[in-house]
Amino acid sequence: MAKKKADVTDLRLASEGKKKILWADRDMPVLALIRERFRKEKPLKGMNIGCCMHVTSETANLMRTLKEGGASVALCASNPLSTQDPTAASMVKDFGISVYARRGESVPVFYDHLNAVIDTKPRITMDDGADLVNLLHNKRAKAAENIIASMEETTTGVIRLRAMEKNGILKFPVIAVNDADTKHLFDNRYGTGQSTLDGVVRATDTLLAGKKVVVVGYGWCGRGVAMRARGAGALVTVTEIEPLKALEAVMDGFNVCPMAEAATFGEVFITVTGNKHVLRAEHFRKMRNGATVCNSGHFDVEIDIPALRKLSKKVIKGVRVNVDEYVINRNKSIFLLADGRLVNLSAATGHPASVMDMSFATQALAAEWTAKQGKKFDVSVHDVPSKIEDIVSKLKLQSMNVSIDRLTKEQVTYLSSSGEGT
Repeated sequence: MAKKKADVTDLRLASEGKKKILWADRDMPVLALIRERFRKEKPLKGMNIGCCMHVTSETANLMRTLKEGGASVALCASNPLSTQDPTAASMVKDFGISVYARRGESVPVFYDHLNAVIDTKPRITMDDGADLVNLLHNKRAKAAENIIASMEETTTGVIRLRAMEKNGILKFPVIAVNDADTKHLFDNRYGTGQSTLDGVVRATDTLLAGKKVVVVGYGWCGRGVAMRARGAGALVTVTEIEPLKALEAVMDGFNVCPMAEAATFGEVFITVTGNKHVLRAEHFRKMRNGATVCNSGHFDVEIDIPALRKLSKKVIKGVRVNVDEYVINRNKSIFLLADGRLVNLSAATGHPASVMDMSFATQALAAEWTAKQGKKFDVSVHDVPSKIEDIVSKLKLQSMNVSIDRLTKEQVTYLSSSGEGT
Protein backbone atom coordinates (compact mmCIF):
# COMPACT_ATOMS: atom_id res chain seq x y z
CA MET A 1 0.00 0.00 0.00
CA ALA A 2 2.74 2.46 0.96
CA LYS A 3 4.40 2.21 -2.48
CA LYS A 4 1.24 3.31 -4.27
CA LYS A 5 0.93 7.00 -5.09
CA ALA A 6 -2.82 6.72 -4.59
CA ASP A 7 -5.59 4.29 -3.72
CA VAL A 8 -9.08 5.41 -4.76
CA THR A 9 -12.22 3.56 -5.80
CA ASP A 10 -12.31 4.36 -9.51
CA LEU A 11 -10.29 6.90 -11.51
CA ARG A 12 -13.03 6.86 -14.15
CA LEU A 13 -15.11 8.98 -11.76
CA ALA A 14 -12.63 11.86 -12.08
CA SER A 15 -14.67 13.87 -14.59
CA GLU A 16 -17.65 14.00 -12.23
CA GLY A 17 -15.37 14.82 -9.31
CA LYS A 18 -13.68 17.71 -11.11
CA LYS A 19 -17.06 19.33 -11.75
CA LYS A 20 -17.87 19.09 -8.03
CA ILE A 21 -14.49 20.52 -7.01
CA LEU A 22 -14.76 23.49 -9.36
CA TRP A 23 -18.38 24.09 -8.32
CA ALA A 24 -17.30 24.29 -4.67
CA ASP A 25 -14.40 26.55 -5.66
CA ARG A 26 -16.87 29.16 -6.94
CA ASP A 27 -18.08 29.59 -3.36
CA MET A 28 -14.61 29.65 -1.78
CA PRO A 29 -13.25 33.08 -2.78
CA VAL A 30 -10.97 33.57 0.23
CA LEU A 31 -9.15 30.30 -0.36
CA ALA A 32 -8.88 31.19 -4.06
CA LEU A 33 -7.15 34.47 -3.21
CA ILE A 34 -4.72 32.65 -0.95
CA ARG A 35 -4.11 30.02 -3.62
CA GLU A 36 -3.24 32.73 -6.14
CA ARG A 37 -0.69 34.25 -3.76
CA PHE A 38 0.71 30.82 -2.92
CA ARG A 39 1.13 30.13 -6.66
CA LYS A 40 3.40 33.18 -6.94
CA GLU A 41 5.28 33.02 -3.64
CA LYS A 42 5.60 29.22 -3.03
CA PRO A 43 5.74 29.57 0.79
CA LEU A 44 5.50 25.76 1.23
CA LYS A 45 8.18 24.85 -1.32
CA GLY A 46 9.78 21.50 -0.55
CA MET A 47 7.43 20.78 2.35
CA ASN A 48 5.74 17.38 2.65
CA ILE A 49 2.25 17.75 4.14
CA GLY A 50 0.24 14.72 5.28
CA CYS A 51 -3.49 15.16 5.74
CA CYS A 52 -6.22 13.03 7.33
CA MET A 53 -9.46 14.82 6.54
CA HIS A 54 -12.91 14.33 5.07
CA VAL A 55 -12.33 13.74 1.35
CA THR A 56 -14.82 16.23 -0.05
CA SER A 57 -14.88 18.82 -2.81
CA GLU A 58 -14.09 21.56 -0.31
CA THR A 59 -11.09 19.65 1.04
CA ALA A 60 -9.89 19.19 -2.54
CA ASN A 61 -9.63 22.96 -2.91
CA LEU A 62 -7.51 23.15 0.24
CA MET A 63 -5.24 20.42 -1.15
CA ARG A 64 -4.93 22.37 -4.41
CA THR A 65 -3.96 25.46 -2.45
CA LEU A 66 -1.26 23.65 -0.49
CA LYS A 67 0.14 22.17 -3.70
CA GLU A 68 0.18 25.58 -5.42
CA GLY A 69 2.19 26.76 -2.41
CA GLY A 70 4.91 24.29 -3.36
CA ALA A 71 4.02 21.46 -0.98
CA SER A 72 3.93 17.76 -1.76
CA VAL A 73 0.54 16.65 -0.43
CA ALA A 74 -0.83 13.26 0.60
CA LEU A 75 -4.42 12.84 1.82
CA CYS A 76 -6.36 10.04 3.48
CA ALA A 77 -9.91 9.93 4.86
CA SER A 78 -10.70 10.83 8.45
CA ASN A 79 -13.93 8.82 8.32
CA PRO A 80 -14.72 5.71 6.24
CA LEU A 81 -18.11 7.07 5.16
CA SER A 82 -17.22 10.68 4.42
CA THR A 83 -15.20 10.11 1.24
CA GLN A 84 -16.67 11.35 -2.04
CA ASP A 85 -15.23 8.84 -4.52
CA PRO A 86 -15.48 11.11 -7.60
CA THR A 87 -13.67 13.88 -5.72
CA ALA A 88 -10.91 11.49 -4.65
CA ALA A 89 -10.49 10.31 -8.23
CA SER A 90 -10.27 13.85 -9.60
CA MET A 91 -7.68 14.92 -7.05
CA VAL A 92 -5.46 12.11 -8.26
CA LYS A 93 -6.10 12.34 -11.99
CA ASP A 94 -6.65 16.06 -12.55
CA PHE A 95 -4.64 17.71 -9.79
CA GLY A 96 -1.80 15.24 -9.11
CA ILE A 97 -2.50 14.82 -5.40
CA SER A 98 -1.79 11.52 -3.64
CA VAL A 99 -5.11 10.35 -2.19
CA TYR A 100 -5.71 7.19 -0.18
CA ALA A 101 -9.45 6.98 0.40
CA ARG A 102 -12.39 4.80 -0.60
CA ARG A 103 -15.94 5.41 0.59
CA GLY A 104 -17.02 2.60 2.94
CA GLU A 105 -13.48 1.28 3.38
CA SER A 106 -12.93 -1.29 6.13
CA VAL A 107 -11.11 -0.42 9.34
CA PRO A 108 -7.92 -2.28 8.23
CA VAL A 109 -7.90 -0.37 4.93
CA PHE A 110 -8.55 2.88 6.83
CA TYR A 111 -5.35 2.28 8.82
CA ASP A 112 -3.46 1.17 5.71
CA HIS A 113 -4.29 4.57 4.26
CA LEU A 114 -3.17 6.39 7.40
CA ASN A 115 0.13 4.55 7.21
CA ALA A 116 0.46 5.36 3.51
CA VAL A 117 0.27 9.08 4.32
CA ILE A 118 2.86 8.71 7.09
CA ASP A 119 5.11 6.86 4.64
CA THR A 120 5.36 10.08 2.60
CA LYS A 121 7.43 11.49 5.50
CA PRO A 122 5.35 14.59 6.23
CA ARG A 123 6.88 17.57 8.00
CA ILE A 124 3.45 19.11 8.67
CA THR A 125 0.25 17.17 9.26
CA MET A 126 -3.40 18.18 9.14
CA ASP A 127 -5.88 16.10 11.09
CA ASP A 128 -9.63 15.90 11.57
CA GLY A 129 -10.12 13.85 14.72
CA ALA A 130 -6.43 13.22 15.59
CA ASP A 131 -6.26 9.70 14.11
CA LEU A 132 -3.08 10.56 12.20
CA VAL A 133 -1.49 12.15 15.25
CA ASN A 134 -2.55 9.23 17.42
CA LEU A 135 -0.84 6.76 15.06
CA LEU A 136 2.29 8.94 15.05
CA HIS A 137 2.35 8.72 18.83
CA ASN A 138 2.02 4.94 18.91
CA LYS A 139 2.89 2.49 16.14
CA ARG A 140 4.61 5.14 13.99
CA ALA A 141 6.42 7.03 16.76
CA LYS A 142 9.71 7.08 14.83
CA ALA A 143 8.08 9.12 12.05
CA ALA A 144 6.91 11.67 14.64
CA GLU A 145 10.51 12.89 14.96
CA ASN A 146 10.17 14.46 11.52
CA ILE A 147 7.06 16.54 12.37
CA ILE A 148 7.36 20.32 12.79
CA ALA A 149 3.73 20.67 13.88
CA SER A 150 0.23 19.39 13.24
CA MET A 151 -3.04 21.20 12.70
CA GLU A 152 -6.30 19.88 14.18
CA GLU A 153 -9.58 20.67 12.44
CA THR A 154 -12.28 19.35 14.77
CA THR A 155 -13.51 19.69 18.36
CA THR A 156 -13.10 16.00 19.15
CA GLY A 157 -9.50 16.05 17.97
CA VAL A 158 -8.62 19.11 20.04
CA ILE A 159 -10.13 17.43 23.12
CA ARG A 160 -7.90 14.38 22.56
CA LEU A 161 -4.80 16.50 21.94
CA ARG A 162 -5.27 18.69 25.00
CA ALA A 163 -5.61 15.50 27.04
CA MET A 164 -2.31 14.28 25.54
CA GLU A 165 -0.66 17.58 26.41
CA LYS A 166 -2.02 17.45 29.97
CA ASN A 167 -0.72 13.89 30.38
CA GLY A 168 2.72 14.87 29.11
CA ILE A 169 2.72 12.52 26.11
CA LEU A 170 2.39 15.00 23.23
CA LYS A 171 5.44 14.58 20.97
CA PHE A 172 5.17 17.67 18.76
CA PRO A 173 3.34 21.03 18.64
CA VAL A 174 -0.28 21.22 17.51
CA ILE A 175 -2.20 24.21 16.14
CA ALA A 176 -5.82 24.08 17.30
CA VAL A 177 -7.40 25.32 14.07
CA ASN A 178 -10.80 24.21 15.37
CA ASP A 179 -10.57 26.76 18.17
CA ALA A 180 -10.04 29.67 15.78
CA ASP A 181 -13.05 31.98 15.74
CA THR A 182 -13.05 31.88 11.94
CA LYS A 183 -13.56 28.14 12.26
CA HIS A 184 -15.81 27.24 15.18
CA LEU A 185 -18.02 30.34 15.13
CA PHE A 186 -18.98 29.66 11.53
CA ASP A 187 -18.09 26.10 10.51
CA ASN A 188 -19.36 24.46 13.70
CA ARG A 189 -22.42 26.64 14.16
CA TYR A 190 -23.66 27.39 10.67
CA GLY A 191 -22.03 24.53 8.77
CA THR A 192 -22.89 21.72 11.18
CA GLY A 193 -26.31 23.21 11.83
CA GLN A 194 -27.38 23.19 8.20
CA SER A 195 -25.57 20.05 7.00
CA THR A 196 -26.75 17.89 9.92
CA LEU A 197 -30.40 18.61 9.24
CA ASP A 198 -29.71 18.10 5.55
CA GLY A 199 -28.41 14.61 6.39
CA VAL A 200 -31.42 13.79 8.55
CA VAL A 201 -33.90 14.93 5.91
CA ARG A 202 -32.11 13.14 3.04
CA ALA A 203 -31.96 9.90 5.00
CA THR A 204 -35.51 9.92 6.37
CA ASP A 205 -37.53 12.26 4.13
CA THR A 206 -39.15 13.49 7.33
CA LEU A 207 -40.92 16.79 7.90
CA LEU A 208 -39.12 18.61 10.70
CA ALA A 209 -41.93 21.08 11.40
CA GLY A 210 -43.70 19.97 14.56
CA LYS A 211 -41.17 17.20 15.27
CA LYS A 212 -39.78 16.89 18.80
CA VAL A 213 -36.03 17.13 18.15
CA VAL A 214 -33.56 16.47 20.98
CA VAL A 215 -30.10 17.99 20.54
CA VAL A 216 -27.55 16.32 22.80
CA GLY A 217 -24.91 18.91 23.67
CA TYR A 218 -24.93 22.70 23.37
CA GLY A 219 -21.41 23.48 22.21
CA TRP A 220 -20.94 25.41 18.98
CA CYS A 221 -22.20 22.46 16.91
CA GLY A 222 -25.17 21.91 19.20
CA ARG A 223 -26.07 25.59 19.02
CA GLY A 224 -26.08 25.42 15.25
CA VAL A 225 -28.19 22.26 15.07
CA ALA A 226 -30.70 23.58 17.62
CA MET A 227 -30.96 26.93 15.84
CA ARG A 228 -31.56 25.37 12.42
CA ALA A 229 -34.00 22.76 13.76
CA ARG A 230 -36.07 25.50 15.37
CA GLY A 231 -35.92 27.46 12.12
CA ALA A 232 -37.44 24.44 10.36
CA GLY A 233 -40.33 24.46 12.83
CA ALA A 234 -39.15 21.68 15.14
CA LEU A 235 -39.89 21.67 18.87
CA VAL A 236 -36.32 21.59 20.19
CA THR A 237 -35.07 20.24 23.50
CA VAL A 238 -31.43 20.44 24.57
CA THR A 239 -29.66 18.12 27.01
CA GLU A 240 -26.40 19.22 28.65
CA ILE A 241 -23.97 18.39 31.47
CA GLU A 242 -22.43 21.86 31.86
CA PRO A 243 -24.51 24.40 33.85
CA LEU A 244 -23.35 27.42 31.85
CA LYS A 245 -24.20 25.86 28.48
CA ALA A 246 -27.54 24.62 29.81
CA LEU A 247 -28.32 28.13 31.07
CA GLU A 248 -27.41 29.59 27.70
CA ALA A 249 -29.74 27.12 25.96
CA VAL A 250 -32.57 28.11 28.28
CA MET A 251 -31.98 31.80 27.62
CA ASP A 252 -31.83 31.10 23.89
CA GLY A 253 -35.39 29.85 24.27
CA PHE A 254 -34.92 26.06 24.22
CA ASN A 255 -36.43 23.48 26.52
CA VAL A 256 -33.67 21.92 28.65
CA CYS A 257 -33.98 18.69 30.63
CA PRO A 258 -32.03 15.49 31.43
CA MET A 259 -31.84 12.80 28.74
CA ALA A 260 -33.79 10.42 31.00
CA GLU A 261 -36.76 12.74 30.52
CA ALA A 262 -36.13 13.75 26.90
CA ALA A 263 -35.94 10.09 25.87
CA THR A 264 -39.62 9.66 26.74
CA PHE A 265 -40.91 12.21 24.22
CA GLY A 266 -38.17 12.84 21.63
CA GLU A 267 -38.77 11.83 18.02
CA VAL A 268 -35.39 12.73 16.50
CA PHE A 269 -32.19 12.59 18.59
CA ILE A 270 -28.99 14.25 17.35
CA THR A 271 -25.74 13.84 19.31
CA VAL A 272 -23.02 16.51 19.06
CA THR A 273 -20.97 16.15 22.23
CA GLY A 274 -17.60 14.62 21.33
CA ASN A 275 -18.14 12.17 24.20
CA LYS A 276 -18.91 8.47 24.48
CA HIS A 277 -22.31 6.78 24.92
CA VAL A 278 -24.45 9.85 25.52
CA LEU A 279 -27.35 7.75 24.23
CA ARG A 280 -27.38 4.45 26.12
CA ALA A 281 -29.54 1.39 26.84
CA GLU A 282 -31.40 3.18 29.63
CA HIS A 283 -32.46 5.81 27.10
CA PHE A 284 -33.33 3.39 24.30
CA ARG A 285 -35.69 1.58 26.67
CA LYS A 286 -37.64 4.82 27.22
CA MET A 287 -37.82 5.93 23.59
CA ARG A 288 -41.09 5.84 21.73
CA ASN A 289 -41.74 3.67 18.70
CA GLY A 290 -40.23 5.17 15.55
CA ALA A 291 -37.60 7.29 17.31
CA THR A 292 -34.73 8.26 15.01
CA VAL A 293 -31.22 8.54 16.42
CA CYS A 294 -28.16 9.97 14.69
CA ASN A 295 -24.77 11.48 15.41
CA SER A 296 -22.98 14.56 14.14
CA GLY A 297 -19.96 14.27 16.43
CA HIS A 298 -16.71 13.08 14.89
CA PHE A 299 -16.53 9.49 16.13
CA ASP A 300 -19.22 6.81 16.06
CA VAL A 301 -19.16 6.30 19.84
CA GLU A 302 -21.72 8.86 20.97
CA ILE A 303 -24.57 6.39 20.44
CA ASP A 304 -24.06 3.08 22.24
CA ILE A 305 -24.77 0.95 19.18
CA PRO A 306 -23.72 -2.37 20.78
CA ALA A 307 -26.27 -1.74 23.56
CA LEU A 308 -28.96 -0.89 20.99
CA ARG A 309 -28.15 -4.09 19.10
CA LYS A 310 -28.32 -6.12 22.30
CA LEU A 311 -31.77 -4.71 23.13
CA SER A 312 -33.08 -5.51 19.66
CA LYS A 313 -34.74 -8.74 18.56
CA LYS A 314 -33.46 -8.11 15.04
CA VAL A 315 -31.82 -5.46 12.87
CA ILE A 316 -33.15 -4.69 9.41
CA LYS A 317 -30.35 -3.11 7.40
CA GLY A 318 -31.09 -0.53 4.74
CA VAL A 319 -34.80 0.11 5.19
CA ARG A 320 -33.79 3.29 3.40
CA VAL A 321 -30.35 4.42 2.25
CA ASN A 322 -28.39 5.21 5.44
CA VAL A 323 -31.25 3.99 7.67
CA ASP A 324 -31.25 0.75 9.71
CA GLU A 325 -34.22 -0.42 11.78
CA TYR A 326 -33.58 -1.88 15.23
CA VAL A 327 -36.65 -3.88 16.18
CA ILE A 328 -36.98 -3.83 19.96
CA ASN A 329 -40.28 -5.73 20.08
CA ARG A 330 -43.55 -6.10 18.15
CA ASN A 331 -44.60 -2.57 19.04
CA LYS A 332 -41.34 -0.66 18.95
CA SER A 333 -38.51 0.07 16.52
CA ILE A 334 -35.68 2.60 16.69
CA PHE A 335 -34.08 3.89 13.50
CA LEU A 336 -30.31 4.52 13.37
CA LEU A 337 -28.90 6.79 10.67
CA ALA A 338 -25.55 6.31 8.89
CA ASP A 339 -24.27 3.60 11.27
CA GLY A 340 -23.92 6.26 13.96
CA ARG A 341 -21.24 8.05 11.98
CA LEU A 342 -21.27 11.71 10.96
CA VAL A 343 -24.76 12.06 9.53
CA ASN A 344 -23.97 15.34 7.78
CA LEU A 345 -21.21 13.73 5.73
CA SER A 346 -22.45 10.14 5.52
CA ALA A 347 -26.02 10.96 4.50
CA ALA A 348 -25.41 14.41 2.97
CA THR A 349 -22.45 16.30 1.51
CA GLY A 350 -21.07 18.03 4.60
CA HIS A 351 -20.69 21.74 5.19
CA PRO A 352 -21.48 24.25 2.44
CA ALA A 353 -18.41 25.48 0.58
CA SER A 354 -18.83 29.08 1.71
CA VAL A 355 -18.38 28.01 5.34
CA MET A 356 -15.42 25.74 4.61
CA ASP A 357 -13.87 28.66 2.73
CA MET A 358 -13.06 30.30 6.07
CA SER A 359 -11.98 27.11 7.83
CA PHE A 360 -9.66 26.04 5.03
CA ALA A 361 -8.32 29.54 4.47
CA THR A 362 -7.33 29.48 8.14
CA GLN A 363 -5.76 26.03 7.62
CA ALA A 364 -3.75 27.20 4.61
CA LEU A 365 -2.42 30.31 6.37
CA ALA A 366 -1.66 28.30 9.51
CA ALA A 367 0.37 25.88 7.35
CA GLU A 368 2.31 28.80 5.89
CA TRP A 369 2.95 30.22 9.37
CA THR A 370 4.03 26.81 10.65
CA ALA A 371 6.47 26.33 7.77
CA LYS A 372 8.05 29.72 8.47
CA GLN A 373 8.33 29.00 12.21
CA GLY A 374 10.21 25.74 11.67
CA LYS A 375 11.07 24.02 14.95
CA LYS A 376 10.54 27.14 17.09
CA PHE A 377 7.29 25.91 18.67
CA ASP A 378 6.88 24.65 22.21
CA VAL A 379 5.47 21.13 22.34
CA SER A 380 1.94 22.09 23.31
CA VAL A 381 -1.46 22.92 21.79
CA HIS A 382 -1.29 26.42 20.29
CA ASP A 383 -4.00 28.85 19.22
CA VAL A 384 -4.11 30.22 15.69
CA PRO A 385 -2.42 33.66 15.64
CA SER A 386 -4.92 36.52 15.72
CA LYS A 387 -3.33 38.10 12.63
CA ILE A 388 -4.39 35.05 10.60
CA GLU A 389 -7.95 35.38 11.90
CA ASP A 390 -7.96 39.06 10.92
CA ILE A 391 -6.73 38.32 7.39
CA VAL A 392 -9.38 35.64 6.82
CA SER A 393 -12.18 37.81 8.24
CA LYS A 394 -11.22 40.81 6.12
CA LEU A 395 -10.94 38.75 2.95
CA LYS A 396 -14.33 37.11 3.61
CA LEU A 397 -16.01 40.48 4.12
CA GLN A 398 -14.33 41.75 0.95
CA SER A 399 -15.65 38.76 -1.01
CA MET A 400 -19.17 39.51 0.30
CA ASN A 401 -18.91 43.22 -0.65
CA VAL A 402 -19.32 44.21 2.99
CA SER A 403 -17.56 47.31 4.31
CA ILE A 404 -16.97 48.18 7.95
CA ASP A 405 -15.94 51.29 9.89
CA ARG A 406 -12.43 52.20 11.03
CA LEU A 407 -11.39 53.94 14.21
CA THR A 408 -10.74 57.67 13.96
CA LYS A 409 -7.45 59.05 15.29
CA GLU A 410 -9.37 60.44 18.25
CA GLN A 411 -10.82 57.01 19.02
CA VAL A 412 -7.41 55.32 18.76
CA THR A 413 -5.98 57.83 21.21
CA TYR A 414 -8.92 57.44 23.59
CA LEU A 415 -8.65 53.64 23.66
CA SER A 416 -4.93 53.74 24.32
CA SER A 417 -5.03 56.29 27.13
CA SER A 418 -6.46 56.54 30.62
CA GLY A 419 -6.64 60.31 31.09
CA GLU A 420 -10.31 60.83 30.35
CA GLY A 421 -12.98 59.85 32.83
CA THR A 422 -16.34 60.93 34.15
